[in-house]
Amino acid sequence: MNVLLSPQPPTAFAHQHDFNRRSSPCLMASYTSNRKRKAEDDGDEMSVSPTTSPAIQARQLASRHAKKLRASEVTGRPLSLPRLLETLDVTQLRTVLQTICERQPEIGEEVVKSAPRPSVECALQVLKEYRDRFEEAKPYGESSSDYTYHRVRQPLMALLDALADFTPQYLPPVETIANVSLQYLDGATRILHSLPDWDSQSYRHHKDNTYDELSKAWALVINEASKKGAGFILHQGGWDQALAKHNQQSNGRLGAAISAMTASLGWVGGGQGGGAASGMPGGGQPSILDQLMAGNFGSPVRVGPR
Repeated sequence: MNVLLSPQPPTAFAHQHDFNRRSSPCLMASYTSNRKRKAEDDGDEMSVSPTTSPAIQARQLASRHAKKLRASEVTGRPLSLPRLLETLDVTQLRTVLQTICERQPEIGEEVVKSAPRPSVECALQVLKEYRDRFEEAKPYGESSSDYTYHRVRQPLMALLDALADFTPQYLPPVETIANVSLQYLDGATRILHSLPDWDSQSYRHHKDNTYDELSKAWALVINEASKKGAGFILHQGGWDQALAKHNQQSNGRLGAAISAMTASLGWVGGGQGGGAASGMPGGGQPSILDQLMAGNFGSPVRVGPR
């Protein structure tokens, strides 16, 4: 029996097969070439390093810009040590250093070892500043001795304490140069002369005690200088005359120093009657030292009337 079959519709595979069959070689080549180029472009995009990607670079620039903004933000902060030290005056800096040294004694010892020795000029300048504070504390106008003393007592004690502390620094064996010691003692004695002589002995004893200490200091320097053969320096430098003047201004309170100077210069014609002060013996004859310096020592002595 014959079966009538209805015509079947063309399938998709058949249509595709028919399309491929009917497509020209040029179209196929073009299609293949486009697929290759697309694959190459995709490969290039995948080969780009993440660090060189435009998006990554943009984020890095934004991050650096944000850091710069944070660094330039205005905020409070303490001064650095160098800037802080620039703002301190001498008194404040001295106070800070002294406080640190008191808290840590080893630092104080290092400061003492490292600091240069104060010159005579520096030491006398400090003493003069103490003397100026004493003068500023004096009351204006006429005042009783008791009132004046109590007004100036604190700066007076500060001055005398400073003088007592500085003096040993310029005495043997710490100071070995006699001229340096004498320069300091000369300046310190001048400062002491400028202090008033109080009527009451209870007020005046501070100055008297300081004169006594300075007189001993003068005697020590003179004796040490004599041992080293520095008697010429004492006389030639005019220290005998300077000491005699100081003794006069102190109303004879430098007796120990005068005795030491007389003993030191006695061999060159000095004596209590004026040799230590003027270098001339009682008879007016030039001293041996004067003759040596003049170059006429041992010259014939004229006898009889001229």
